[in-house]
Amino acid sequence: MAQGYVPEARILVIMTGGTICMQKSPDGLVPARNFLDRCMAPRPEFNDGEPQDPLDVAFKDGPEGMVSFDESINAGLWLKYAVLEYETLLDSSSIDSKGWDQIASTIFRNYKLFDGFVVLHGTDSLAYTCSALSFMLQNLGKPIILTGSQVPFSERKNDALDNLLDSLDIAAHFMIPEVCLCFNSTLFRGNRATKISANAFDAFASPNLPPLAKITAVDTKVIWNLVTQPTSLQAFSVQPDLEIHHVACLRIFPGIRSKMVEAVLRTEGLRGLVLETFGAGNAPSGHDNKFIQVISDAVQRGIVIVNVTQCLTGGVSPVYAPGMALGRAGVVAGGDMTSEAALTKLAYLLSLPEATPESVARTMAISIRGELTEHSETVFSHPTGELSSPVAQLTAIAYAIASGDIQKVKDVLREDTQLMNRPDYSGNTPVHLAATGPSLAILRYLLSLGASVHLRNHTGSGRTPLFLAANAGLLPHVMLLRQAGAHLHAEELETARLHASQRPEVWKQAGLGIP
Repeated sequence: MAQGYVPEARILVIMTGGTICMQKSPDGLVPARNFLDRCMAPRPEFNDGEPQDPLDVAFKDGPEGMVSFDESINAGLWLKYAVLEYETLLDSSSIDSKGWDQIASTIFRNYKLFDGFVVLHGTDSLAYTCSALSFMLQNLGKPIILTGSQVPFSERKNDALDNLLDSLDIAAHFMIPEVCLCFNSTLFRGNRATKISANAFDAFASPNLPPLAKITAVDTKVIWNLVTQPTSLQAFSVQPDLEIHHVACLRIFPGIRSKMVEAVLRTEGLRGLVLETFGAGNAPSGHDNKFIQVISDAVQRGIVIVNVTQCLTGGVSPVYAPGMALGRAGVVAGGDMTSEAALTKLAYLLSLPEATPESVARTMAISIRGELTEHSETVFSHPTGELSSPVAQLTAIAYAIASGDIQKVKDVLREDTQLMNRPDYSGNTPVHLAATGPSLAILRYLLSLGASVHLRNHTGSGRTPLFLAANAGLLPHVMLLRQAGAHLHAEELETARLHASQRPEVWKQAGLGIP
């Protein structure tokens, strides 16, 4: 195959509802069905007019849920997508944990069938859904891009077209294994975003973290050093049933009475509370200290209370006496988390098996999905201020992998960890090379840094590291990649079955169903 070959990306668009699909009615804007036929298929931006083979989409559990999706449309070179539209379309103001479960389970069922996902969603609760999914989708290795619009796609002047095009392009062409929010030519980390405008196209912001990417007419600039990568050797999974109905959020205001706070904290079934306080984490104490006592009593009863600031930027810091008093009462400092992230993270941690108030409180204070800034991190600075050529570095890594020199690999990656997912002239990343290399330790090291197991090279039909390892008969490499969440791509299965008779046990361990 020619060197310029680039694998075709498969994207699943999940339509949940929201303004983007709405139409006018006598009662105002309402969600309307058949978004693909009404809005996408007629437009050349989403349909090149060429006949396409249908894509498989999993609608429900079990093999019977695998059906041919006849309305898949080619959206230009190297991108093919299908649209899965929910039977009941929601106004996002009505979504809750059941809706989040539905989205998460859809992604889980289709995870091995698609390279990325775009979720169309209403803007009112979009930041909450982004945050919730970021915690529910554990050991995520593929891009999940959520978007919507302030104006319906059916209107002449709208923001829906660009938001959807940008989301599809990012999901298809950039390995950003996070739950992200794409809006107004900007890509945010989902659990860092918050809605700042009810009617402007520039509706979202990420106050305490720069955007992960900016989209212009010329290119898409990704700030790769901000992108998080999965570093645990575990497969993708979903934690359902967030305890969202057992947590609450309370905004402190001047003159708030301790009885009001106590009434909330005495709510039946309450397990956690996000307290939105003044400034750097301050709350009224009063001369009788009654407010702090109410808080302390609730903590003693096992209610986890998290302190976040009402301010748009900055975070909770125990500088002032009122804030320190909350800390002494057992309130967890939420750092610079948004209220949306704090609330959904609290609900997620409480839903984990064997969760205790103590374990939840400890984990609320640390970053698990990039949702808060930990200031104890060591920042690496190259002594010369410049890095050597990426081509030279990739060549050095390739030689080191081929010779099994793990120290040399570490030395090169110490200068630039983003080389882990960077392809060489033939489209092979270091993980592709290590998948057939002599050293299992090198492969394990790359995976521990967050190297992607889902990228495909630019040779043949676009091979994953798992396919290469299985084809080479390297069972330990196959098992390690599978442990890290690797799976065979849909376009590799037919070829894998042809090779299966030679090494059936290896291909079986690679996930190929062999009778």
